[in-house]
Amino acid sequence: MKNVLICTSLLGSVLTLAQEKDSANTKRIDEVIINTYIKKDSDYSNKMTLKAIENPQVYSSIDKVILENQGIYTVDEAFRNIPGLQTMWTANGRAGDGGAYVNLRGFVSSNSLRNGVLGSVTGAIDAINLEKVEVLKGPSGTLFGSLLTSYGGVINRVTKKPFETFGGNINLSGGSYDTYRAAVDVNAPLTQDKKLLFRLNSAYTNEGTFQTEGFKRNLAIAPSLTYNPTDRLNINFEMELFQMKSMSDQTFFFYSGKYLQKVNNIKDLNLDYKNSYLGKDLTNTGRSINFFGQVNYKISNNIKSSTNISTSSSYSNGFMPYLFFTGDDATSMYRSDQSTRDSRKKSINFQQNFNGDFRIGNLRNRVVLGFDYLRVNNDQNFYDINGFDRNAAGEPIPVPLHQPGFNYTNFNGTALHTKYDAVAGNETPYLINGTQENYAVYLSNVLSITNNLNVLMALRVDNFNNKPGVPATPDPEERKSFNQTFFSPKLGIVYEVVKDKFSVFGNYQNSFKNLDYYKDAAGLTRTPTPEQANQMEGGIKTSLFNGKISSTLSYYNIKVKDVLRNAINSNDPRAQVQDGTIVSKGVELEVNAYLVKGFTAIVGFSYNDSKYTQADASVENRRPNTAGSPYLANLYASYQFLDGNLKGLGFGIGGNYASENKIVNNLDTATNTNNVFTLPSYIVLNANAYYDTKKFRIGIKADNFTNEHYWIGYTTANPQKLMNIIGSVTYKF
Repeated sequence: MKNVLICTSLLGSVLTLAQEKDSANTKRIDEVIINTYIKKDSDYSNKMTLKAIENPQVYSSIDKVILENQGIYTVDEAFRNIPGLQTMWTANGRAGDGGAYVNLRGFVSSNSLRNGVLGSVTGAIDAINLEKVEVLKGPSGTLFGSLLTSYGGVINRVTKKPFETFGGNINLSGGSYDTYRAAVDVNAPLTQDKKLLFRLNSAYTNEGTFQTEGFKRNLAIAPSLTYNPTDRLNINFEMELFQMKSMSDQTFFFYSGKYLQKVNNIKDLNLDYKNSYLGKDLTNTGRSINFFGQVNYKISNNIKSSTNISTSSSYSNGFMPYLFFTGDDATSMYRSDQSTRDSRKKSINFQQNFNGDFRIGNLRNRVVLGFDYLRVNNDQNFYDINGFDRNAAGEPIPVPLHQPGFNYTNFNGTALHTKYDAVAGNETPYLINGTQENYAVYLSNVLSITNNLNVLMALRVDNFNNKPGVPATPDPEERKSFNQTFFSPKLGIVYEVVKDKFSVFGNYQNSFKNLDYYKDAAGLTRTPTPEQANQMEGGIKTSLFNGKISSTLSYYNIKVKDVLRNAINSNDPRAQVQDGTIVSKGVELEVNAYLVKGFTAIVGFSYNDSKYTQADASVENRRPNTAGSPYLANLYASYQFLDGNLKGLGFGIGGNYASENKIVNNLDTATNTNNVFTLPSYIVLNANAYYDTKKFRIGIKADNFTNEHYWIGYTTANPQKLMNIIGSVTYKF
């Protein structure tokens, strides 16, 4: 809290300076620099164009130039620049759920939006086609629904678009852990009148590992076509393919057991950080293919139409090994696998928006009226062998962690194939199939009561239809379809104390989640009501010194009710009751600054307090094990020579801090003992340098240059890369 008070004091001082009259000869900031580091306005956070200073929702955005300067080539790496965001799980390519997962405001979220519509990717998302990444903070179900959002926020990728001149670049990179990469960006008008435009972005990346086994090979292809037949009509077609062949990152799971009373920190296990504890050929192939079509039509000077259709398809086939702890002993572990075979998930999203900007009397109205249809077809097939190491009686055998000479590489692809072949035809796979459909209508209006006061009011009516597949469950009651209708409101108020410089804001945001059937304590099948989250938030935003300093400081309180939780006093451990409550509250600060000519900085800080306020005795008043680290901070500072003989030379340094993360946090009610397992806090430092000219660019980066041993996860632990040095050369044309 002391840090927050200091930051507030500094912002107050800056505001006082900003209110002084601007000099008539103030020079314009270099276009590249301001585009790189100053927060831009958003077309997607409220499905209409709003200046950041007048937007009641908190959001962060990272431009492609930041990624280029930092030597970043995946969306997942770009998240290091987003305040309050923590990576929890890296992408593994598995169909349906294989994408990277992050934590926002105490809730798990994933990357599911592309240009404001469906754009799910289950593998690593290459940044070759990325214009910027936006993270919209807080529950956003009113405009984006329940299947594509989380209570903590929404991640939206904004992609590169074709333009009217020929140009592009070719990039080659290479470095640590057998990393090499080739990427190309080519843009060309296809007709002399420049009404038909084409752009292709593509990249191939090979990456090894700092551990004994592991690799990733990623291919990205993203063509786009734009046709502008008239000044009023714009048509866009886009496709993206992400293919990932990899060995899954090492993952430890921590199940219940008395070992938790003996160890409570990952360091207590004395794991060999560089040992993958796996053998060769534990390979998975994953693929995501998305298609997008958009028609924009200017009906009049005040009304515009945008028709969007997108499809998303994911596929995977292969092994997904994992390691886990349970029982009494913390000196041994168990090995297992959850494979997928011809596993698929397909979705289609149709969205029609009408945007208007008009006055009624002296009141300006910026309105969006939209219709949204989303259909999800699940056909996901998961297989396992009920544990890799078993004796003749079929009982699991623990594997020693610290026995010299033990052959961990016997857990490999050939051995797993043999295990699966032995039970072929007698397997009990876990299937996720069936369809989900959402029909929704939403209306949002930003009413400008005065030149300085804006009020946003929005409402969504959402109809959800769930049709479970057969034989997803043997219970005929759980195979019945069910239909639910839900209303999701939103309210925001912004008052610009100093027009375009300083504003205070508040918002109420809502989101919801349609849950599956569950069994109650009496063994009866119940149809759940939609779980819902309500957020109250307030704060300040600034855009000072002609945009050289922009900042947001906010406090939020999110209450999630009707959470499904384990039923107390039931003989069935699977029995549930829907009366749980989670409250997540906290503070976030973000500052983007162009302090002096050529010197820029990005600063972020967040604190989150999340706990169950109503649940069973094992977790009540405790932080959820999926809530991540309470404290997060990020910093990146850079300097670029803009004049003289060194013009184009730049360098930067930055890093991320995360406090301890409790991935197990409960009370063993039978023995009244705490079960707590923690991933330690960490500081990861990164540096980069580059030389940029009109025709070429060379760059080098050193990530984690202090060789920090650190872990991420939620209910899991995943070791992260050691020092990683990558160099790159780009030719521009």
